[in-house]
Amino acid sequence: MTTTLDAAAAARLLHLHVKRVQALARAGKLPASRVGRKWLFRSDDLEALLGRTRRAAQPSAAQPLDAQPFELSARNRLRGTVARLTVDGLMAEVVIRIGDQELVSVITRSSAERLGLAVGAPVLAVIKSTEVMIGREGSAS
Repeated sequence: MTTTLDAAAAARLLHLHVKRVQALARAGKLPASRVGRKWLFRSDDLEALLGRTRRAAQPSAAQPLDAQPFELSARNRLRGTVARLTVDGLMAEVVIRIGDQELVSVITRSSAERLGLAVGAPVLAVIKSTEVMIGREGSAS
């Protein structure tokens, strides 16, 4: 069942300021309907924009904690694939292809191994301030 969200709820879901959500809706860049002075958003539409097919299920007791879905405070998340992986000593350089762009991150070798990074692997680049962190959905520690 689809839930209808107001601009404030949509902003929380998208991790954006409510004024930015309203401006994107007004510009036609977010799927929304205007009812009077209010913008309304279908949660399914916004979830699809975020690359989610449905809401994550509640974690079960049988599921290990590190395999459960999680949220991050970082808002800038870019999906891509590992284009190049150079491991040398304690560090690894990860080049991620996002569309026709490349993003480079230097992480520890143990993090690259724990995430099971390899060329062609789908990853999520999480950008917070001046750091770029690498994540991979469904990877076990």
